[in-house]
Amino acid sequence: MCCDGFCSVAYKMETKGTDEVEKLKSKFMSAWHNVKYSWALKSKTAFSRNSPVFLLGKCYHFKALDDESPTESCTAETLDDDDVVTGNVDGFRRDFTSRIWLTYREEFPVLPGSTLNSDCGWGCTLRAGQMILAQALLLHTLGRDWTWSEALTLEPLDTETWTSSAARRLVATLEASIQGERAQATQPLCPAQGGAEEADSYLREAYHRTIVSWFGDEPSAQLGIHRLVQLGMTSGKRAGDWYGPAVVAHILRKAVDEAVDAMLKGISIYVAQDCTVYSADVIDSHSGRMGSHSDPQGLNCGAAPDSRAVIILIPVRLGGEKINPEYLSFVKSILSLEYCIGIIGGKPKQAYYFVGFQDDSLIYMDPHYCQSFVDVSTSDFPLQSFHCPSPKKMPFSKMDPSCTIGFYSKSVEHYERISNELSKILQPSAKEKYPAFTFMKGHGKDYELSIAEKREWPFIRDTRRAGTTSGDFVLL
Repeated sequence: MCCDGFCSVAYKMETKGTDEVEKLKSKFMSAWHNVKYSWALKSKTAFSRNSPVFLLGKCYHFKALDDESPTESCTAETLDDDDVVTGNVDGFRRDFTSRIWLTYREEFPVLPGSTLNSDCGWGCTLRAGQMILAQALLLHTLGRDWTWSEALTLEPLDTETWTSSAARRLVATLEASIQGERAQATQPLCPAQGGAEEADSYLREAYHRTIVSWFGDEPSAQLGIHRLVQLGMTSGKRAGDWYGPAVVAHILRKAVDEAVDAMLKGISIYVAQDCTVYSADVIDSHSGRMGSHSDPQGLNCGAAPDSRAVIILIPVRLGGEKINPEYLSFVKSILSLEYCIGIIGGKPKQAYYFVGFQDDSLIYMDPHYCQSFVDVSTSDFPLQSFHCPSPKKMPFSKMDPSCTIGFYSKSVEHYERISNELSKILQPSAKEKYPAFTFMKGHGKDYELSIAEKREWPFIRDTRRAGTTSGDFVLL
C-alpha cells in the first residue's frame, strides 16, 4: 500500500474512532444527567394548613373547616376541595401548574459557538429568566386569572411518570405518529362549530401554545436558549458559562427587542440602572420612544403610541455575602402583588424562579430537572413537560442576595399606580435603612451617570461559592 493510501486509511480510522468516542461521551453524559437531575423534584413539599400561601399576587388558604389541630401537616395531594375554607388546594395547584416551566434539556441542536447540545449544569439562570419572561407574556396575553385546562391532570413528579426516559418515550411516540408532518406553532384556526365560549377557550389555548413555542430549544425560537446564548456572546458570555441574574435581564431585553413576531411587538423590557427605575424612561418604553437596536429612533414600533406594555426588570442585591434577613418583609410584599412576575434568584450558584411564599419560606419553580428535547415546530407538540405539578419551598435565609425582580406594567397609568404602591413598600424603616431599589423622575441620562455607573452588564463577576443541595416541598 502506498504511503498516501495508508495515511488515508489511518485518517479514516482515527476519524471513526473520534466519532465513536464522541458518541460514547454523549451517551455517558445523557445517562449522568438522567441520574443527577431526574430525581431533583421527586421529594414532596410541606405546606402549613394554618398560614396563607401567596402565589404571584394570589392568596390561597389550606385550613380545613374541621381542622382542630394547629400543627397538623399534609401534602397538596391529601386535601379535598370540600375540606378547604377558601382558595382551596386544587385552586393553588391549578394556578401553580399553569405557570410555564422551563428546565434543563438535552439532545437539542448544538448551541452557537460550542459543541454543547444540553444546558445541564450551567443554564439554570437562563431558564429562570425564561420563566419570568413567560409569566409576563401570559399576563400580557391571557391575564392573571388564566389557568391551563389540563393543569390538574399532570402526575406529581414524585412518581415514575416524570422521569427523563418516560419523557423521551413520549416525544418519540408523538413524533412517530405525526410521521414528519410539520407546521409552524402559530394560532390554529378556531373550530367552525361551537359557541363563543368554546371559541374563546380554543383561542386562549392557541396563545398558550404559541408562547411556549417561543421558548423552544432550537435556533429559530425567538426566546429560546439558542437565541439567549447568541445574544450573550456579544458581551463575552459563552455556552457553559455562569450567567448571573442581572446579565440575564439584559439578555432578555435584547431578545424581546429583536423579536420579529407581531405579538411581541406590543411589549418591551426595561432594565433598571444601578437599582434605580427612571420613570421617564419607562414611560418612553410604553410609547415606543426608547427605540431598539434594529430601530434606534423608535420610529417603526409595531404598537400604537402609549399602547405597549413594559416588563420592568430590576437587578438588586439584598445583602452582602449572605441575604439580609431584614429584606424578608419586602420580598413578601412584592410577591403579594398581582403585577409582580416573580424573581430570578436562588441559592449560590443554583438559580430558581421564585413565585410566592408561605410564612418565611419562598415558593419556587426549579429548572434543575433534565428533560429531553421537544420539537415545538410540530403542529401539536406535547405541553406536559412545560408545566410543573410539584411546587418547591426553601427558607428565605438560604436565598442568594443577588437577584432580579420583575414587574409587568400594561400602560402608563398602570405604571404610575405601580410606582406609587412600590414607593410606599420601599419606604425606609428602622430595620431597613436602605431600600432594595428606588424610583426617580426623569431620564437616566438627565443625571449624567459616569461611564462606570452606566454599565450595561452589571454584576458579571460572581465570587460566590458553589451551592450544595436543593430545597424540598409539602402542605403542613
